[in-house]
Amino acid sequence: VLKVLSHIDSILRSPRAPPLIYRRSKGPVQNYTKENGQECGFEHLPLTIEMWADQLMALKDLHRSLRKLSLELVPWHAADPQDDRESIRVEDLQFVVDAILEEIENKEKNSQTPSLPTLCAIVSHFQKLFDVNSLSGVYPRMNEVYTKLGEMTNAMRNLHELLELDSSAPPTVVVDTVGKLCDIINENVTEQVQQLLGTQDIHSIIKKLEEHECFFPPFQALIQDLLCLLEISNLDDILPTVRSLK
Repeated sequence: VLKVLSHIDSILRSPRAPPLIYRRSKGPVQNYTKENGQECGFEHLPLTIEMWADQLMALKDLHRSLRKLSLELVPWHAADPQDDRESIRVEDLQFVVDAILEEIENKEKNSQTPSLPTLCAIVSHFQKLFDVNSLSGVYPRMNEVYTKLGEMTNAMRNLHELLELDSSAPPTVVVDTVGKLCDIINENVTEQVQQLLGTQDIHSIIKKLEEHECFFPPFQALIQDLLCLLEISNLDDILPTVRSLK
């Protein structure tokens, strides 16, 4: 017994032991004498052991609470397979706390990540811009906008190449260039019509068209009568058939 008490006393007097563990009694108590004759007081030892037992139980409760907090803050961390073990060490608690602190530090570093209200405001703004009535219609409209944007980008790139414009030219320059080409084409068409009708005067063109309107209907009726009378269907057969009748 003295050896056991001496061993306990050496542990209690160890520099690693907390200061409050070893207290020498101040009153008249029954002391045990070690082999070397020095006295040691152990009257407070049962209370100390009870305190240790309570603290060990509290460690398990604290570990369980920290695990719940960890699951809320960092649910992607794998659960410790030894969570249900009987003994919990301070190192286990420190590991959980360190994981939570690391996650908080990462969140502070990534403070640019938008919050939930910000994301809701972005979705709401998208719905207003593109006339989307429900959340279920957001993704289809996004896909539609993306497709239309791709088509427009390809069209603008092709126009830049066809018009020999720089790729940095804005859409307004492209539109102006296309408009100028249309004006040139319209001018060429007018000149061609004037050359075809043999006149450079618009009034002469109108007069020729009026003459055509007066001449063509009777001429068409005459041709149709000749075809019926000669019993032929091809316009090129009129003259040979008339010559054969002479």
